[in-house]
Amino acid sequence: MTTPKTEAAQPVPVVLRLAEAFLTMLQRERNASEHTVRAYSREIRSFAEYLVELLGADADLRCVEHLHIRSYLAILYDRGLTKASAARALAAVRSWFKWLAKEGKVEQNPAILVSTPKLPRHLPRVPSIEEVNRVLDSLDNSENNAKRKTSGQEVAAAWPERDRVIFELLYGCGIRNAELVGLNADDIHWKNEAVLIRGKGKKERYVPLGDAAAQALQEYLPQRAIRLNAAGKGALVEAGPLLVNLQLRANCRLTTRSVGRIVKQIALSRGLPAEVHPHTLRHAFGTHMLEEGADLRAIQELLGHERLSTTQRYTQLTVSQVQQVYDDTHPRAK
Repeated sequence: MTTPKTEAAQPVPVVLRLAEAFLTMLQRERNASEHTVRAYSREIRSFAEYLVELLGADADLRCVEHLHIRSYLAILYDRGLTKASAARALAAVRSWFKWLAKEGKVEQNPAILVSTPKLPRHLPRVPSIEEVNRVLDSLDNSENNAKRKTSGQEVAAAWPERDRVIFELLYGCGIRNAELVGLNADDIHWKNEAVLIRGKGKKERYVPLGDAAAQALQEYLPQRAIRLNAAGKGALVEAGPLLVNLQLRANCRLTTRSVGRIVKQIALSRGLPAEVHPHTLRHAFGTHMLEEGADLRAIQELLGHERLSTTQRYTQLTVSQVQQVYDDTHPRAK
């Protein structure tokens, strides 16, 4: 009896191997965040598969031209992707070819010849200082905020003291949602009145811990300790996740999705617009500090922006405010 022959495994195309090599480098050498690696993995693998389908399994990346990349973007548009999604895909492809050129796999980066899709500039409306203070002041009164949880989901004011901490740190420190949920209890440096933040690319920075945020934490942390101890997870009290979920499941860490839901529901219940989300409070942090006279570069440091131009997009000044700054500070305006 003859044994049926099995087909030999097909070799992985060079294009796909180089795509995986780039993604591995991102994770190991550049310390890119999980979100960045996940997004780049999706974009790079999709484009690499497109090249194999278009140019064949033995395709040489040195033959890739900017026209191939433009054609790929056209396919993305045909799939219904937005300009923002196409721009993200192009940014990933540019980074890949930049690395390929550095490694000597291609002579030049063809992606630099492809124009980035023009995106409409629309920052969310930033709540006024009075509006934000009204919400925070209302959260200070826990008796009026207690509500039950429904369907096992995190809801507004299910844990008033914790939810107040969420608002105080998002607005008081200007941190990102992911930075907030990534905080551990020992990241609060009480002696220095500062919070250790781990930002994009695992870069660390310290931001001041304001009095209001400190008070909110002091009211929340004892309750957190009681709940963790009761659940048999006392080892997490000193150095575990700062913000824990109600059910104390898994590692107990609250998710960015839950934070988004909590912020939106509390904002709506206090009369803020429906589009308010955690990042809105980050915008408000920068805008309100600028309105109150803070230096733009200081705001840049606090927000953890690598480029000042990014900070400028995050802060919004009205024409009248700009005119007032000019009148107050320019020598020829006096």
